[in-house]
Amino acid sequence: MSEQEMDPDWLVFHPEPRKPDFVLPAGAVDAHCHVFGPSPEFPFAPERKYTPCNAGKDKLFELRDYLGFTRNVIVQATCHGKDNRALADACRTAGDLARGVASVGADVGRGELVGMHEAGVRGVRFNFVKRLVDATPKEAFVEIADRVQEFDWSIVVYFEAADLEELEPFLVKLPGIVVVDHMGRPDVTKGVDHPDFERFVRLMAENENIWTKVTCPERLTAAGAPYDDVVPFCRTIVDRFEDRVLWGTDWPHPNMKSHMPDDGALVDYIPRIARTPRQQEKLLVSNPARLYWAEES
Repeated sequence: MSEQEMDPDWLVFHPEPRKPDFVLPAGAVDAHCHVFGPSPEFPFAPERKYTPCNAGKDKLFELRDYLGFTRNVIVQATCHGKDNRALADACRTAGDLARGVASVGADVGRGELVGMHEAGVRGVRFNFVKRLVDATPKEAFVEIADRVQEFDWSIVVYFEAADLEELEPFLVKLPGIVVVDHMGRPDVTKGVDHPDFERFVRLMAENENIWTKVTCPERLTAAGAPYDDVVPFCRTIVDRFEDRVLWGTDWPHPNMKSHMPDDGALVDYIPRIARTPRQQEKLLVSNPARLYWAEES
């Protein structure tokens, strides 16, 4: 398969999302999105587990403006591995309107970190989802986490709920701010009172440096759109930890096989989980600004 031939079961991002009814607050940030290529300018990694469609910076910034966001936080996609060129290029193009979260190995040089910081990178991502990446020793992640503290970067971790018990000792030892993707991917069929989700809530309650993204209802749902079964999980987190939550579209929605969400409808999901103007402002504006644009303060 060449780098330009996407997987045959890949769903391309929604071509015509509707204009959301919810009006985003001024300065709103889409704090979890990606760029794929475009190849061949930015080739996909040989070790990738999937080959996506091309979804470059121009399409992302068009969506940003159409939905009413001001800024993006672009997270390195696993299809690009540790080659962060597409991510850095998108951040440089957007200037102050974007920040990045990179994926690096323990062999990354300081000069490379400096270059990424200058481009707008403000974090690194550690992925524990086995179907997406090959396993990396935790010791390597700890070494990376220690090294990026020089730049005051945060750490993003991606795992599934079944792995939290084993990962918890590692997570609580990480330095700086740690952001968990998608609430640790809870099994929503078990309900918010299940010990699995209670473990995650307790993790956040006992560790004030741990944040989370109340994102991707389209991934977590068992019932489908409009994702009613995910709402109680997000509300629980936002109500308890409103100063440590982020939100993003996850555009262009990697590895969605059953349906492709409408990004306008996803924006209209926000007031269902952040129900007051205060919560919405923190979720979309002040929290991401503190984490990714702190030098402006």
